[in-house]
Amino acid sequence: MKATVLVRPRPGILDPQGQAVESSLRHLGFAVAEARVGKLVELEVDAPDEAEARTQLERMCEQLLTNPLIESYEIEFRGQG
Repeated sequence: MKATVLVRPRPGILDPQGQAVESSLRHLGFAVAEARVGKLVELEVDAPDEAEARTQLERMCEQLLTNPLIESYEIEFRGQG
């Protein structure tokens, strides 16, 4: 089962990369109110159904893919086509 995990800094957490991107975009003349930089992780999980895949992905996020104190995550499943 194919999935995408989007990891972002939690609201209120300092995001130096996001601040650098925001500043650079403004210097280039773009009207940007805020920029946050995260990461996208694409995975293919061997699971019998979406519920089991979500359980596995949540464990992966909590144990390795994110720092739960400062990052949040969203899981999306992608079609098998």
